Amino acid sequence: MLNDKNYYRNNVIIGIIVVVIIIYIVQLFRLQVLENDLNQVNTAVMRQTIYPQRGLIYDRDSTLLVYNQPAYDITLIMNEMRKKDDYRFDTIAFCNILSIDTANFNKKIKIIKKSKGYSPNTPQTFMTQLQSENIATLQELLHKFHGVYIQNRTIRNYTYPYAAHVLGSIGEVSQEDINKDNYYASGDYSGRDGIEKTYEKELRGEKGARFLMRDNKGVIQGAYKDGANDIPSVAGQNLQLTIDIELQSFAEQMLAHKVGSIVAIEPNTGEILVLASSPTWDPQLMVGRQRNKTYSELNQDPTKPLLNRALSSAYPPGSTFKTLGALVALQEGAITENTFFPCSGPGSTPIKCTHHHGSPNSLLKGIEQSCNPYFWYTYKAYLEKNGYGKNNEIFRQQYDKWRNAIMNFGLAGIFKDSDIGPHNTGGIYRSNSYDIIYGKTGWRALTIRSNSIGQGEITVTPLQMANYTAAIANEGYYITPHLNRADSMKTRIHDTGVEKKYFSVVKEGMRLVMVNGTGRHHAVNGIDICGKTGTAQTGGGRKDNSLFIAFAPKDNPKIAVAVVVEHAGFGATWAAPMGTLVIEKYINDTLTTAHEEKYKNLCNSVTNSNVIERKRQ
Repeated sequence: MLNDKNYYRNNVIIGIIVVVIIIYIVQLFRLQVLENDLNQVNTAVMRQTIYPQRGLIYDRDSTLLVYNQPAYDITLIMNEMRKKDDYRFDTIAFCNILSIDTANFNKKIKIIKKSKGYSPNTPQTFMTQLQSENIATLQELLHKFHGVYIQNRTIRNYTYPYAAHVLGSIGEVSQEDINKDNYYASGDYSGRDGIEKTYEKELRGEKGARFLMRDNKGVIQGAYKDGANDIPSVAGQNLQLTIDIELQSFAEQMLAHKVGSIVAIEPNTGEILVLASSPTWDPQLMVGRQRNKTYSELNQDPTKPLLNRALSSAYPPGSTFKTLGALVALQEGAITENTFFPCSGPGSTPIKCTHHHGSPNSLLKGIEQSCNPYFWYTYKAYLEKNGYGKNNEIFRQQYDKWRNAIMNFGLAGIFKDSDIGPHNTGGIYRSNSYDIIYGKTGWRALTIRSNSIGQGEITVTPLQMANYTAAIANEGYYITPHLNRADSMKTRIHDTGVEKKYFSVVKEGMRLVMVNGTGRHHAVNGIDICGKTGTAQTGGGRKDNSLFIAFAPKDNPKIAVAVVVEHAGFGATWAAPMGTLVIEKYINDTLTTAHEEKYKNLCNSVTNSNVIERKRQ
């Protein structure tokens, strides 16, 4: 029998069978006991994501600005939708319920199947951000559509129809977003712009998971293990902004039917009180299913409402810049407060004055009356302090020194330590830029004289204007402008390099602007406002830009403001009244009867008839 070949063959076969059985038992034990990984969706247990509540957003006075409301996504598990026995998915009925056509349905299915990480056994997002009325019928008939699930979500809602540029919006993530951050999956939402984007990680929270039992037909039977393995979601952090929503709405209403911006800053903290840009839109219009349509309309609008002009538009600062020219000249010793320069009014050369106000003028009078010749002579005195001539290398070095001194006020650069998001740097030409244009020996102070009055090759954003106004109010420094009130920036002090003693004459000159000068018609009784109007040429036959900067009160300032109204004309006509009304509203919390009428007139006045005001339907 030991030589019986069949005996050995039988033993080998039995051994193989035993080994296979043992391997099968071990594998089954490992799958069911040791590796009960609930993160893998199978026919018995379905993993459903629990989306966190996004953090709420408040203004500086704890007024709720952005909150959440229920929304729903529709997800599909393709394998469960397939024809089985006597069941066939009724595509036409499904599409009728959701008010879509079958072509749209098939297109969406194709996109889903081509998406990265697609699996026919896991939930795939089909439609997002639906509200209760959109899915009421589907919820009632859900049992008829195998493989269709309703996922609870939230969408944003807004208390006020203002501050759209500041707050930003929520939109569906792209494949690029998913590749960069494994937090996201297809169909997720994230902040696309504004504060929602800047603080996305803080606001979004952490996802949770719910595990559900299904029978052999895929019908949900209830929670797996009574929810013992469920993972709770973690709500996002709430955010308190520096914005004063009442002041923000006040400013936006004055900008209606106009193109421009109003920015206000609290000087001693750098907190942004107002960041208004016009034209704008109601943020509620960028929520849910209407977001794509609204975005497309805004994107095609020739007035560019999506552009945040407060941060991204750069303008010649006009006569508001004269304050900085005076300060750096005082610091350099190019002039003193008792330096006098002549003015011949409109007959002045090489730069004309806009009106007659006597001659010669001191620095105080020059600021008060916005005398163009005075600041041309001041600029020339600075550049030629250590040498004259277009062939003089010392002159070129002096120009670069002047440029750097101006930049110390936050110009020609970005606020790298701020949370305001992408913004324009503005610009001031370097000497080598003029070398390229004119040649190294082809330019001098006279060539670039327009810089002295805030024209020429100088551009600033409204935020930069408000910031350098805050630096004047603080007598020599500014704190990085920012939007998150919980993030104190008081240690981030930026020194302008101009000694405190030189600010008194400039501040007094700005006060006199509101008493005897170009801003006198917009003074506010009881508030010591220091201001400076500006009217900047734009070329192309268009009207000048209207500009204004101011802070108040003169001593212990509480607010600094900058206003730009594009192609509106004189600074004293449009920008100045807007700026002083913002100051009055903030400090007094109300307007006088006369100023209330002025406010209404500004709100109803039109400087650009092409601006479309998009408000809630």
